[in-house]
Amino acid sequence: MDAQTQIELEAAAFRRLQKHLMEDRTDVQNIDMMNLAGFCRNCLSRWYQEAANERGIEMSKEEGREAFYGMTSAEWKANYQTEASAKAQDAFKKSHG
Repeated sequence: MDAQTQIELEAAAFRRLQKHLMEDRTDVQNIDMMNLAGFCRNCLSRWYQEAANERGIEMSKEEGREAFYGMTSAEWKANYQTEASAKAQDAFKKSHG
């Protein structure tokens, strides 16, 4: 496989992951992803922002989130975020505190 094809496949896999998280499984909360997998939508948006910055493209944290989420953080929270349970918050503190 040539390098360009590999890049295209990786980009397609990333876009499918993004679609899965942003359209197919909006019910899955970021805190649950962090507790189970150690990353969440915010991590992915930050990695996107960091990749842009490394290439000389100025992008703020919020701009990175909007690029990944397809909406502002406030819109996402209003539409999809629920209150984290005490159990989820405790698990997050233990693993990321």
